[in-house]
Amino acid sequence: MVTGASRGIGKGIALELGAAGATVYVTGRSEKPSRLPGTVAETAARIDELGGTGVPVVCDHRDDDATTALFEQIGAERDRLDILVNNVYNSPAAARWLGRKFWEVPPEAWDETFEIGVRSHYAAAVRAAPLLLKGDGLIVNVSSPGSQRYMHNAVYGIAKTALDRMTADFAHDLADTEVTVVSIWPGIVDTELLQMVPADADGNRVVTLPGEGSFDLNQAESPRFAGRAVVALAADPERRKRSGQAWKVADLAGDYGFTDVDGRIPRHD
Repeated sequence: MVTGASRGIGKGIALELGAAGATVYVTGRSEKPSRLPGTVAETAARIDELGGTGVPVVCDHRDDDATTALFEQIGAERDRLDILVNNVYNSPAAARWLGRKFWEVPPEAWDETFEIGVRSHYAAAVRAAPLLLKGDGLIVNVSSPGSQRYMHNAVYGIAKTALDRMTADFAHDLADTEVTVVSIWPGIVDTELLQMVPADADGNRVVTLPGEGSFDLNQAESPRFAGRAVVALAADPERRKRSGQAWKVADLAGDYGFTDVDGRIPRHD
């Protein structure tokens, strides 16, 4: 099950799980196209094309009743859950506060970030746990190196630090089970939002993040790179050795021997 899979990293992960033959429940709020392309139904249809089985579920993960109903559906239809990917995040909303000092970021931005980017992950894991504990389940929290160094703004870093702490504490609670929990850190990912950045006269697509520098999006990761990391973790019989820790997607590529869709292993500072 992949949350926030209408587009972006969540969609990339869902597609790679589908390509590996999995039945993938994909959630998101996008039932109809918005200013950004992608819906849960479109992701599910693409999973079918790749050889898996896509199950679209429109779900706002801020709604506890909707989240509960989602996992009740999975339990009724499948009895167990092998993988939970906590990915849902409101990137367009967060983009408003990039590069702002903490006193320029209102408390409402904290609430938006934590409600979707931390609390919703906790709520999904709580409801998924009984299904994951029926086997050797895997929880993957999509996090960021912003938990270790300054990125974007203070609220972003605090939220990602909380998410990685959640991973560590979940692993403590799961230590006597067969369930693994990890965080993964993608690099710069060429999502649908960043694909809106136009190319210059030389064909370069450069995005400048205030206070962080400029980045060539032609060298960015595809959303499916993180998906290949999840597939590799799921297939690793020794993955419990990684439980409770955060892993760069590029480092996992080196360890497991996968590449991005263009054959590269993108690396970023």
